[in-house]
Amino acid sequence: MVLVTMMHRREFLAIAAALPAWGKIKERSVKVETAFKSPGPKPNGLQATADGLWILDQGDNHAYLMSYESGKVLRNLATESKAGSGITFDGEAVWFASTYSREIIRADAKTGKTIAKYASPGAGVVAWTAAESRRSPLAPPEPPRSSAPKGPPPQRQATGAHGLEWRNGRLWISNPPSQKIYRVNPSGFVVEKEFRTAGNRPHGIGWEGDSLWCTESNDNAFYKFDVETGQYSEKIQLKDSDPLPHGMSIWKGWMWYCDDVGVVCRFRL
Repeated sequence: MVLVTMMHRREFLAIAAALPAWGKIKERSVKVETAFKSPGPKPNGLQATADGLWILDQGDNHAYLMSYESGKVLRNLATESKAGSGITFDGEAVWFASTYSREIIRADAKTGKTIAKYASPGAGVVAWTAAESRRSPLAPPEPPRSSAPKGPPPQRQATGAHGLEWRNGRLWISNPPSQKIYRVNPSGFVVEKEFRTAGNRPHGIGWEGDSLWCTESNDNAFYKFDVETGQYSEKIQLKDSDPLPHGMSIWKGWMWYCDDVGVVCRFRL
């Protein structure tokens, strides 16, 4: 009560609206199945479309259009992305999140040729270190580290966006450095809306109706957001033995996701 009296009612309500609805979170588990191996070494972005499943690979920087049923490569595009982490399709062109150049790229969906480039909103240095980053259970064991110090740690590189989705003429972007989700008007590439993510390592995003799911790689989980309020109401928690989620997209009641060690997975929503 003291806190409320010390601030204007409008300020208090604004703060309260920005906080997640902690008492209303529904958490559930799912059964994950591996659909197919990725054609590239490090799949990191997914986008489900009527033509197939797009994959942006962080290792070879190619965009692949895949068959849902067989995992067959339907299209293979070289891109200008650098360690690309997100991909979406606007009905005419594909968009890439070029993480290490901190750009969002729009490209021809048939050739991969760049049409336009934009600065990634929220670019910067992520909050966690490599040692604090969750690793895939499918990844090979790390080599032992020497206990002897070898000088100051290397300076961490600034990065940009990861997950991308297109909806009603707007581009939605998840960004790990800022820990935010943005809605961008591509005309002028103006940020129209933003809200906080549930954790510190947001990745792929996907629509289920009017709700937006966001991957949290360090949490090994997915969170469901109301994009009007920025609050999340549901959490899907993966098992420690499940492939680690990076890119994600939703198609016909299935959530598809990729682990950057080279596999594409799915489960029923």
